[in-house]
Amino acid sequence: MTILVDRDNRRMLGKLVVVAGLMFGFGYALVPMYRAICDALGINVLALAEQRTSGAAAPAANSQVDLTRTVTVEFDANARGPWDFKPATRSVQVHPGELTTVMYEFRNVQNRTMVAQAIPSYAPSQAAAHFNKLQCFCFSEHTLAPGEAKTWPVAFVIDHKLPRDVTTITLSYTFFEVGGKTPPAPKGTVGVLPGGAGGLS
Repeated sequence: MTILVDRDNRRMLGKLVVVAGLMFGFGYALVPMYRAICDALGINVLALAEQRTSGAAAPAANSQVDLTRTVTVEFDANARGPWDFKPATRSVQVHPGELTTVMYEFRNVQNRTMVAQAIPSYAPSQAAAHFNKLQCFCFSEHTLAPGEAKTWPVAFVIDHKLPRDVTTITLSYTFFEVGGKTPPAPKGTVGVLPGGAGGLS
């Protein structure tokens, strides 16, 4: 009787080992299988995080550019703290589907190192769903030494599905120190840069 029980236990153990091995092999093969299927079906896309950090500038060819429309994109900058932060260009005119790159300038005028990040907002709000940023400094935090200056690009494409009654979009960034080490700007000064260049001209 004991011999039969031991034999059954060994068989069960063997089956469990085989099942565990098969499960491990299947899990290991899932990633290459997924990639192969996506490549074969043409549905393989980069993850959002990879798109944001990708150095690729733009698609090789864009047949979706709508040359019958022109949209004015205005750029605004607000700083939560005594820092220089402004767009290099106040506005551009683009066609929906057209890749456009603009630059934002930042300088840490404080006497200490700071870590900061920007939050974008859009007007009108309905434009947000059609404003596709391929590259933007707002995707990550930035460390700047005292007096350090940076110039950051924003590469974007306006979706051709943008409603036709929207002819002007304002992209506004609020730059703030991560961790809240810098107190909020005094009332009435939010969005005002040194030299009075805080808003759109």
